[in-house]
Amino acid sequence: MLPICRSSVPQLPRGLGRCSVLVKFSPVAARRCGLATFPQIDPHTSQVFKEYKEMPPDQVQGIIHGANDAFQEWRQVPSSERIRIMSGVAERLRASADDAAALINREMGKPVSQGKAEVLKCAYLVDWYAQNGGDILKETDFPPLPGFRRSFVTYQPLGVILSIMPWNFPIWQVVRMCVPTIMAGNAVLLKHAPNCFGSAELCEDLIGGLPGLPKGLFKSLVVDVPQVNSVLEHEIIQGVALTGSEAAGRAVAAKAGSLLKKAVVELGGCDAYAIFADADLDQAAEAIVSARILNVGQVCSAPKRAIVDKTVKAAFEQKILEKLAKKQYGTDFGPLVHSKAREDVAAQVRESQAQGAKLLAGGVDAPVPVAESGGCFFAPTVLTDVKPGMTAFDKEIFGPVIAIIEAEDEKHAIKLANQSHFGLGGGIFTKDVAKGESIAVKDIEAGMCFVNECVRSDPSLPFGGVKASGLGRECAAFGMLEFVNVKTVC
Repeated sequence: MLPICRSSVPQLPRGLGRCSVLVKFSPVAARRCGLATFPQIDPHTSQVFKEYKEMPPDQVQGIIHGANDAFQEWRQVPSSERIRIMSGVAERLRASADDAAALINREMGKPVSQGKAEVLKCAYLVDWYAQNGGDILKETDFPPLPGFRRSFVTYQPLGVILSIMPWNFPIWQVVRMCVPTIMAGNAVLLKHAPNCFGSAELCEDLIGGLPGLPKGLFKSLVVDVPQVNSVLEHEIIQGVALTGSEAAGRAVAAKAGSLLKKAVVELGGCDAYAIFADADLDQAAEAIVSARILNVGQVCSAPKRAIVDKTVKAAFEQKILEKLAKKQYGTDFGPLVHSKAREDVAAQVRESQAQGAKLLAGGVDAPVPVAESGGCFFAPTVLTDVKPGMTAFDKEIFGPVIAIIEAEDEKHAIKLANQSHFGLGGGIFTKDVAKGESIAVKDIEAGMCFVNECVRSDPSLPFGGVKASGLGRECAAFGMLEFVNVKTVC
């Protein structure tokens, strides 16, 4: 066991806050000999269906050293062969899609059809990197410096990377981080959300058990916050990727910085969509409703604020209500991840109403489907007359709540859209596509901005934000090169 000096680096605080992926609904039933116990709770019923016990420190140390041994072997494999081997994950994902969807539904409540779509999207990501990863990792030539035959850049792996992933897309978040990272030659240790250790096991089987992959190159860690702290401090760990809340991202990025380790953090969002007077209101309403209730609103890049020109606000509200009325429980939406999430969303809606927002649909007292006995259901909700200073404008509501905000004109809509400390995604709805693209490029303060559609992730495009929405990018070439040494050779 390597010695660790704890006094010289900040510790991940136990009180990171209830929004942290490290402690957000950390369902610890008990501690035995200092180790946590993690009950897996079905949000449909609030019944425990399985229990995991935290790994003891000596087991975790063994996994870390095993991952490093596997990395030393894997890094010597040519990138083309690494990519070929990892391409086999796609077929394994497709073959397990039905079982994985059922597990996701039981762990965090996502409708089975959406869970299966998530797993198939993971397979598509693997296929994309299998096709394009070789070009991304190819050496880049530059004009030779005087006196040298050749000047070029090569992309070499860093080592063992810690991956701290959330529950809202329990397979997708893992695959989109680890597949390109492993193809680039690294090893990955996964610390999943405490309610998704079943998904972590599945990922370890699908990826870590892949024929041709060195044993231990991808492993899941069943640990609580104190051991996450120790893992990140370990000198073998060369970087960390986290998807989760702003509080967790700040803590992990600060700690990684103090250790001089690379950190990629993809955090929250309060994404705004500006609906101009000339927009196709039917198209805008359908896009916003569908994207906002996907995964019951538990999506960092969901359209949380709809900023509408005052001349079309009433008509847009009617369109939103019409589109929402067509969405079906069990297919389009289900319960929130747990009862605490339901309480948090309900509190934010109540606060917004007390601050002057008007309820158009859903709300705290909306009927609950008979099948939902777990106390986790919150109906899709529409608030209007939302203004800056209200909770629904200023905060990220991680649930199916659409906040409608009135804008005086296009300039005012852009100002309101940027009036957030987040900067993940956003969009413009207008029939003048050239104008929309120009505004997206020059005026919207976000990492991603779509015109006449809502932001969505795709393996071919970088995903990430600015301001308090994170550091670094996932997907595309940018994601594959986050954990490499960009080495200059002459």
